[in-house]
Amino acid sequence: MTPGARLSAAIAVLDRVLGGEPAERALTNWGRASRFAGSGDRAAVRDLVYDALRKRASSAARGGGLTGRGLVLGLMREAGQEALFTGEGHAPAVPAPEEVERQPDAEERLDLPVWLIPELRKGLGTDTAPVAEALRSRAPVFLRVNLGKTDLAGAQASLDADGIKAVPHPLATTSLEVTGNARKVQGSTAYQEGLVELQDASSQAVVEALPLADGMKVLDHCAGGGGKTLAMAARSKLRLWAHDASPRRMTDLPERARRAGVTVERTERPEAAAPYDLVLVDAPCSGSGSWRRDPEGKWRLTPEMLEQVLTTQAAILDRVAPMVGAAGWLAYATCSLLPRENRAQVEAFLTRHPGWRLQRDHAFTPLQGGDGFYLALLQRS
Repeated sequence: MTPGARLSAAIAVLDRVLGGEPAERALTNWGRASRFAGSGDRAAVRDLVYDALRKRASSAARGGGLTGRGLVLGLMREAGQEALFTGEGHAPAVPAPEEVERQPDAEERLDLPVWLIPELRKGLGTDTAPVAEALRSRAPVFLRVNLGKTDLAGAQASLDADGIKAVPHPLATTSLEVTGNARKVQGSTAYQEGLVELQDASSQAVVEALPLADGMKVLDHCAGGGGKTLAMAARSKLRLWAHDASPRRMTDLPERARRAGVTVERTERPEAAAPYDLVLVDAPCSGSGSWRRDPEGKWRLTPEMLEQVLTTQAAILDRVAPMVGAAGWLAYATCSLLPRENRAQVEAFLTRHPGWRLQRDHAFTPLQGGDGFYLALLQRS
């Protein structure tokens, strides 16, 4: 495919996304219908689609409207590549006189939902604009080194043998940032043998901050695919349970645990094994800290959806509190930048449960390299 043809393909996919179809499904359907497109073409179209979604507000301003064509035209104008709109072959048509470029205003340049900007400013302060700029860019690829099997140098050497370049990242002692050939990671020897797992650096830092020790009985209550479950298992010799409201999310966990050389008990009723020494709640949230990975999520979030998420978070905290043993720990985490989901949620929990204390909390932002994350460590007093 020519560069112009790739733009046309991205325009078609984005029109479907703007019509309500999830981006991944729209890209998959386009790929199936476009057998002529090679792997490089599919990757390029995917990058264009996600870059346009990350910069949706500013691209729509530059491109003359909130359409697939407007977003791609705005993206190309920002990159100085409007000349690709030639109308020749499969390239998009030359911009019409009415498709005039307009410089985005201050709010549009943030590429954030307008209704959320005041709350983000409340939480981020003077970092709001720099964080917004970071969210407009593609997220780095991070790996967690399984210290139960190797060290950072050993993992780097194994990756290097497969042509993958990775360097240590300061957010976590187990973290490597992939700087070359990231698409080869899952086929690499290091990945297949459990030396490394794909995991954001902030997620790794959250696990490193947990007060874990050998012999502890630990529950990962919102385990999802089990990334933090395995990260905890690599840190200490734990009796470890994993639970998720949707058990199907944990389907791959047994194989991943086998590859990592650890044992994890999946459970649909975590109360049965209580009490625990530590319960980790990586709660459902707005995902605002990881919007560069899921840019369509920030545009689909509504005030009503956020209120529902807040209610769910509170209900989960109320459910797990009785599962924590005497002097045990409740670790509450979100990949959110919003105060209402973070410190305010913790303070509301403490009001409802006076037998608990907040020992410490910490907020990560994309300015530190990883995703935005929040962690509060609560202890039963």
